[in-house]
Amino acid sequence: MPRYETITYDLGDDVAIITLDRPDRMNALNGPMRAELTDAVGRAGKDARAVVLTGNGKAFCSGQDLGDGASVASLDLEGVLREEYVPLLHAIGTCPVPTISAVNGPAAGAGANLALAADVVIACESAYFLQAFTRIGLIPDAGGTYWLPRQMGAAKAMGAALFAEPISARQASDWGMIWEAVPDERFDETWRRRAAQLAKGPTAAYAELKTAIRATWENDLSAQLELEARLQGKCGKTRDFQEGVVAFLEKREARYEGR
Repeated sequence: MPRYETITYDLGDDVAIITLDRPDRMNALNGPMRAELTDAVGRAGKDARAVVLTGNGKAFCSGQDLGDGASVASLDLEGVLREEYVPLLHAIGTCPVPTISAVNGPAAGAGANLALAADVVIACESAYFLQAFTRIGLIPDAGGTYWLPRQMGAAKAMGAALFAEPISARQASDWGMIWEAVPDERFDETWRRRAAQLAKGPTAAYAELKTAIRATWENDLSAQLELEARLQGKCGKTRDFQEGVVAFLEKREARYEGR
């Protein structure tokens, strides 16, 4: 099992759980954490059949650690985004297995957008999402300008970014920003059950599903239908498809082999 300084990595039952582990800083993102997260997500895509991102302590992630290193005047924000955030967000976005953000508390700034980069976001009801950037004279980054309009619509995204007001987990769920908000007392059980469900599912189909859904924003209808046909053809040649059909006919639960 790999050893990290700012995160923990746990693997069991085909689920990799990556936990942001700087609770004294509300899991704020610094350079070492971004590098370790990028490595861990890449590793998890090979080790596991489902990946969970969560936080240790009261927060999921409070965003960029503004007290990390250089003074504000000398911060190279463009360089940090290009060199550290882009590889991390690409690692999450291209992970070949399903990813879940289990948002256990506040997710602010880059931390909110890190959460939204996962395939599925499950939040406890006491959590909230905050696009805090305009409070310090910035625009949403870490994928915020990409994910927000797609997940909650342009009007809600613009308001969230301009006003920089907290969005409760329940609001986020109602607006389509996340998959679900669950009562705090059921949060841990819920995301673990969801992760286990995905880890037992048809991994090859999940990978093609992710490709198809993410491509829809760039394709017109004809291109998307062509992509669907091609990817479905690949799925139809897998052992998972054969097993799924046989299990359906035999009225039993399918036993998928994965990759």
